[in-house]
Amino acid sequence: METVVSGIRSTGKLHLGNYYGALSNFVKMQDEYNCFFFIADLHSLTTHPTPGDLSRTVRQVVVEYLAAGIDPEKSTIYVQSDVPQVAELYLYMNMNAYLGELERATAFKDKVRANPDNVNAGLLTYPVLMACDILIHHATKVPVGKDQEQHLEMTRTFGNRFNRLYEVDYFKEPYAFSYSDKLVKIPGLDGQGKMGKSNGDASCVYLSDSPEVIRKKVMRAVSDSGPTTPNQAKPESIQNLFDLMKVVSSADTYTHFDDLYNNCAIRYGDFKKQLAEDMVLATEPVRSRIEEISADEAYLSKVIQLGAEKAAASADRTIKEVREIIGLKKI
Repeated sequence: METVVSGIRSTGKLHLGNYYGALSNFVKMQDEYNCFFFIADLHSLTTHPTPGDLSRTVRQVVVEYLAAGIDPEKSTIYVQSDVPQVAELYLYMNMNAYLGELERATAFKDKVRANPDNVNAGLLTYPVLMACDILIHHATKVPVGKDQEQHLEMTRTFGNRFNRLYEVDYFKEPYAFSYSDKLVKIPGLDGQGKMGKSNGDASCVYLSDSPEVIRKKVMRAVSDSGPTTPNQAKPESIQNLFDLMKVVSSADTYTHFDDLYNNCAIRYGDFKKQLAEDMVLATEPVRSRIEEISADEAYLSKVIQLGAEKAAASADRTIKEVREIIGLKKI
């Protein structure tokens, strides 16, 4: 059985982008693959969260993993920092990652432009830590979003470089994996780019948002004055809303509003109301489970402990073998 590894940073509540870009795939995979799904709390340290916020958000992501349908009996759900072997492998792999290639990473350059006062070493070596998350379990399939494809390519580079350096055939090559033909990219409500917490709460529809909150966010989404000629191209802000409708609404609903737009007859108020109601319906099953699971502390503790044990057992085998390959032997 092939191994799947993926994780989500513990930087707050999960949103539709996380759900359709990752979690919905996770749920499908767990019946067919050996799955490791982790909460990436070490990755989140690049933005220096407070201890209280970090602990709270890790717990929230565990709750929402479970609410989305990930089964701890079928999959390994764990907190990244509960498996110190990942940090050890990160140290070894950093020795074979070069400054030039790390500085050229698109995500790193984007972060530098957005946060020029917080260009820390962890941000620079983010792709190395991501690679170790994958390589430590010898995963061959990684359900990642479009923006992470370059990091996955770097993972293959680091693994192959290790193999060449030590003349072994040890690390496998992992590849992006999705149940759909294309990797899913969920746009935000702010009119530009993908849905993400870094763009603010108004851009995101969270899985735990109440129906009232969802309706308000969607009605405030960026739009324009409407089309002026038949079949004109949609500007980015409008295309984003239609892309969201394509995900949460029926095909007939999407076609109806697309036809109205192409005939210059669309009323954005009606369009947004429909989109909001479809979002409410799409998130209802997960939202109900979030409330239920959040109240069960004993169950949450059991899930986290079980996941840590299973992940550590897998990681420990890798670390022992890597030390042997490198030559770090007890004298």
